[in-house]
Amino acid sequence: MEVAVATIHTAALAHNLERVKNYAPGHPVMVMLKANAYGHGLIESAHALSAADAFGVARLHEAVTLREAGFQHRIVLLEGFFEAKELPLIATLQLDVVVHQQWQLEALELIDDGELEQAIAVWLKIDSGMHRIGVAPELADDYLRRLQNCLAVRADINLMTHFACADDLHSTMTQNQLATFESLYPSFSEHTFGGEVSLANSAAIIAHSATHQGWLRPGIMLYGASPMQHGQAQDHQLQAAMTLNSKVIAVRGLEAGEPVGYGARWRSATPTRIAVVAMGYGDGYPRHAEDGTPVIINGQRFPLAGRVSMDMLTVDIGDSDVSVGDVVELWGQQLSADEVARCAGTIAYELFCGMTRRVKFRYCW
Repeated sequence: MEVAVATIHTAALAHNLERVKNYAPGHPVMVMLKANAYGHGLIESAHALSAADAFGVARLHEAVTLREAGFQHRIVLLEGFFEAKELPLIATLQLDVVVHQQWQLEALELIDDGELEQAIAVWLKIDSGMHRIGVAPELADDYLRRLQNCLAVRADINLMTHFACADDLHSTMTQNQLATFESLYPSFSEHTFGGEVSLANSAAIIAHSATHQGWLRPGIMLYGASPMQHGQAQDHQLQAAMTLNSKVIAVRGLEAGEPVGYGARWRSATPTRIAVVAMGYGDGYPRHAEDGTPVIINGQRFPLAGRVSMDMLTVDIGDSDVSVGDVVELWGQQLSADEVARCAGTIAYELFCGMTRRVKFRYCW
C-alpha cells in the first residue's frame, strides 16, 4: 500500500491558466513545462494546460516527449540547443530555439541550404541585466543582422528577456531591465519581419503590467504557488495543483523534557503525544524544515517536532484525537506550499521539483 501520495489536481492547473489570461487578456501564453512540469508530470500537465498557445521546455528530450505524445503546440527550447548535431531533429520536430551564445549563432551560420528539413524559428535572448544567459544589448543589432542572413533560420526572428527581481516590489530592477529591452525595439523593427517578443514571467504577469508585451511565460503560478516574495497563492486566487499526503504510522507519549529525533533538537516542554508520519527527505520533504513547520491531520494544524529523517517526521499532537492510519497533508489544498517552503528556508519550486520516485502520483481529471 502506498502511503506517500502526490495528488495532482488538473482542474487547478486549468484554473491557474485562466488566472494568467485574466491578468493580461488577449496575450498569447507559453506555459512552462520544464523540469517535469515543475514536478507535476510533463504529459499530464500538458494535457491539463493544453488551452495554452505554446509550451516552454528547457531540454530537447522534454520536447521530444511532448511530440511523441501527440502534442502539436508550438514548443520553445528555452536553453536553445546544446550541440549543433541537435539541429536536424529540432527542425524536423518544428521546435523553436532560443539563441543566447555566440557559438549557437555560428553553428546556425554553418548550416547549408537544404541541410535541414525546414528553417528553424529563433528567439534571440537579450541579457537585460540578469547576467545568466543572453546576448549583451550592444551586440543585439549584430546578432539580428547575422540571424537574418542565416539560411537555417526563419525570417521572423523573435526577441525575449528574463527578469531577475520581478518578485520584489521594492526593487527597481524590473523597470531598468524593461527600459534596456525596449531600447532595442528600433533595431528589432529594422532587422525582423513579423517577429514577436516575450518578457513576462509569473511575477511580472502579476505585478508589472508594463511587461505585458507579446508572449506571457507563466511558470510557478500555474502550479498554484505565489511567485512573489512573501506571497501566498490565495493572494492571487491561485489553486494548489499538488497535494502531498502520507499517513500516521505511530503515536506515542512523551514526558516533559524528552527528546525526539536525530540530534535531540526538539524536547517536549510538557507531557505530550507525538505522531510519526511516513514522510521524509527520501520522499522529497525538506530536511531543513524547522520545528513548528505545520502539517494538517484531520483538518487541524500540528507543528513539526524534531529533525526530518529519511523516511519519517514527527509532529506534536498533544491530546488531540489522532490515530495510526490518519491521513496527513504536508502541503496542498489545506496548507500552502509557500508556507512550508518558508519554514524550510526554500521556495515552493524546490518542494515541487524535489518529489522522489518513492512518492506515488495520482491525477484527478
